[in-house]
Amino acid sequence: MDTRPLISALIGSLLASTMLSGAAVAQGYPSKLARIVVPFPPSGPVDIAGRLIAQKLSESSGQTVIVDNRAGAGTIIGTEIVAKSAPDGHTLLIGTSQIVVNPAVYAKLPYNTLTDLAPVTQISSQPYMMTAHPSLPAKNFKEMLALAKAKPGALHCASAGIGSGNHLTCELLNKMAGTEISHVPYKGSVAAINDLLGGQVETAFSNAMAVIGHVKANKLQPLAMTSKQRVAMLPDVPTVAESGFPGFEASVWFGVFVAGATPRDLIRRVAQEVGRALRQPDVSKVFTSEGGEVIASTPEQFAEYVKSEMVKWTEVVKHAGIKAE
Repeated sequence: MDTRPLISALIGSLLASTMLSGAAVAQGYPSKLARIVVPFPPSGPVDIAGRLIAQKLSESSGQTVIVDNRAGAGTIIGTEIVAKSAPDGHTLLIGTSQIVVNPAVYAKLPYNTLTDLAPVTQISSQPYMMTAHPSLPAKNFKEMLALAKAKPGALHCASAGIGSGNHLTCELLNKMAGTEISHVPYKGSVAAINDLLGGQVETAFSNAMAVIGHVKANKLQPLAMTSKQRVAMLPDVPTVAESGFPGFEASVWFGVFVAGATPRDLIRRVAQEVGRALRQPDVSKVFTSEGGEVIASTPEQFAEYVKSEMVKWTEVVKHAGIKAE
């Protein structure tokens, strides 16, 4: 009996099966239980971003994707978990701009930000808005600067804490404008905004969406936006850059990271899937309705951005002499 046709058919079947299996692996991400680590408590904007992405990845793959909130230590706890995780692309971190600040603020970290973490994609970006209590005798940004320069140290700027994004934004202004606006740290943005509303401090750089309601209610005076261009929701508020400081830019940004040793092809695949999730109308609407911008960058673009942000904010930290408490 000539078995060659049978063997040939069997080999063909095996090859086809292998190709289909390989295609399934290539297309199926995540291919097993995945975890998105959020280094903040539940219900905040970073947590919301993590849960939106988890939902969409689960729907597209049929796999379970959980959100793991690991708050504390200025995002270091959650970041360390991902930095030391298996490099298989199934443990993701929703990192923020704090990730590029911590290496400058803390004398020692339990991971190397540039080698133990790999940028995957930037999720979104939101500008800060500098506002003032109505009692401040300055109705625009230039008048505020004039007051700050006339009385060095007399004007105060509230923040969510030492080394926070709004603290560093205030110090960036001091560095570029030659002012000495005094920093007043609080335990979180809510406390800072409450004291700003009460007139205990005169100014603050806050997430624009956190204070826009107070601006519209005339409880706070808008001075400037920290974005490159004016924002659509407040077109009459100038940017710091156009107010005499070209290049001034600061934002609250979110991005996805994985363990540093994760293979490049897998990182690109994760970026594609997360990007696909971010571009879905119901997801992008969440970010744009809050005054943000969906970015969904490539790993290479995000890596370059992370490096440039680290250089920028390290210089600000050194200039201001900031150290973690």
